[in-house]
Amino acid sequence: MVDALRVIQDDGSTDPRLDPKLPEADAVRMYRGMMLQRILDNRMLALQRQGRIGFYGPSLGQEAAIIGAAMAMSPDDWIVPQYREPGAALVRGMPLTELLCQLMGNARDPVHGRQMPCHYVYRKGNYLSISSPVGTQLPHAVGIGWAMKLRGDRAAALVFFGDGATSTSDFHAAMNFAGVFRTPTVFLCNNNQWAISVPVARQTASATLAEKAQAYGFDGVRVDGMDALAVYGATREAAEAARSGRGPTLVEALTYRLGPHSSSDDPSRYRDEAEVARWRARDPIARFRRYLEQAGWWDEAREARLEQEIGDEITRAVQETERIPPPPVESLFTDVYADVPARLREQQDALTASLRR
Repeated sequence: MVDALRVIQDDGSTDPRLDPKLPEADAVRMYRGMMLQRILDNRMLALQRQGRIGFYGPSLGQEAAIIGAAMAMSPDDWIVPQYREPGAALVRGMPLTELLCQLMGNARDPVHGRQMPCHYVYRKGNYLSISSPVGTQLPHAVGIGWAMKLRGDRAAALVFFGDGATSTSDFHAAMNFAGVFRTPTVFLCNNNQWAISVPVARQTASATLAEKAQAYGFDGVRVDGMDALAVYGATREAAEAARSGRGPTLVEALTYRLGPHSSSDDPSRYRDEAEVARWRARDPIARFRRYLEQAGWWDEAREARLEQEIGDEITRAVQETERIPPPPVESLFTDVYADVPARLREQQDALTASLRR
């Protein structure tokens, strides 16, 4: 296996040559973001099993690659997600209740329940809508970057995608355009080893996914995706290069999806549990906690308080969100036309009359 850039060692110590030297407050915020995403994932999977939300895509094992990358971006940058980055939206300032409203599709859902569950969007945080088709977000991210460049904005676009997306034509089109026009795009590939049930070895003959960037004329770097500091450092460097006009970068985060692809998946049907156990021993949250302890910034008491605080926060948000009614029926006819056509007004009147009966 080709080596990946690594900062945090197994015992929690860091490589001083590569350590981004986060201040204590930022390091603790990074850990809180990772813990929030994991606890939220477990709670949302439980809600899905209880029929309280319709669908969910967990990110167990990928927290470092998601939170580390999101924290490396500036507020003016854009984030274009895959479909398992709730932690990135929360890093951008998305209120937890707004995220849950979108998962439940209620009256306070800004898209009025029209999206698939877990296709959340946060415009205030420059966080684009999630999209389920594999790889289609890549040209969108490059387009955002191209628009930034044309306008002279000093900003970048970070796009998340998985190893499976590198097998799509959209990946080629996006990478080629980004390379030719030097768009300020950071391609963050979460190589979690499985495109649902297809292993990465069946998708490419390349030694790494990062090396694919060379064919498009820009740099690619492979990092340990279970190491939040490694992801943060590589993404921050790529974003700085993008903003300064040096073009795109592909960051391959070598990580692992410890749980199911989604709430509709049973990974035991196609994965060896011994493989899962080997990756579980590299848990990114446990490694980051050892790093905080080495620095003298964490202990068992703070861990217990954080778990209680996050658990209570999620419980309050769920309770608040479940009290909100469904979207009004009238929302079926809004947000498409500035002037509603006569045929739609007739349909709305017919529906209203039917509901009254």
